[in-house]
Amino acid sequence: MGEAAPAIWLPQAVQELAGRLTTYIAENAKTARTFLKLIGTTTPLQDITIHTLDNKADVKQMQSWLKPLLAGGEIGLVSEAGCPAVADPGAKVVAVAHTMGIRVIPWVGPSSILLSLMASGLDGQRFAFHGYAPVEPSARAKQLKTWEIDSLRNEQTQILIETPYRNDAMFDTLKQALKGNTRLCIARSLTTHDELVQTRTVSEWKALPVPDLSKKPTIFLFLAGR
Repeated sequence: MGEAAPAIWLPQAVQELAGRLTTYIAENAKTARTFLKLIGTTTPLQDITIHTLDNKADVKQMQSWLKPLLAGGEIGLVSEAGCPAVADPGAKVVAVAHTMGIRVIPWVGPSSILLSLMASGLDGQRFAFHGYAPVEPSARAKQLKTWEIDSLRNEQTQILIETPYRNDAMFDTLKQALKGNTRLCIARSLTTHDELVQTRTVSEWKALPVPDLSKKPTIFLFLAGR
């Protein structure tokens, strides 16, 4: 997703909850503080504790973060992905919370994966999210073809993401690797004024102008044709 006013993508009740919490777990403390500044907080930002969920964080450290919850209180989990624990390392913290007998409450938040699927017109009953495809061109093409076979066999929408500066390369590979009757959706900059969601067959995409995807958050979805 791109940057947009919180009122567009986050319910008021969630904003109010997030604004009153004093302890958070986040993948990136800097961007978490930017988010909290955007929605407004009851407690001054400098007095809010943010535990950083990086690659060094192990189970014991997560347990120490969550231990105060055993005596009551609340801790918020925020995500760089928009929806905590979905295609996001926050799932590790949630798993630890369950082993400690701590109640986990999901709050409504945006997921670019689900938003793009909702608007794509592709199969929403059966779908698979793969994260990133290989970077190397030939390996990327091979993997996309494998996912296309899975899509045809299981009648299943395939969903993937790419680093924004490689979007154009990914789009080119999708057009070259997939069959002409496969339906391909491009979901760009969701929730912003620059939002674009278009679904066409691969053959149709080849005849259309290339959409502007450079350095813009984009989700790619496709469903093999029969």
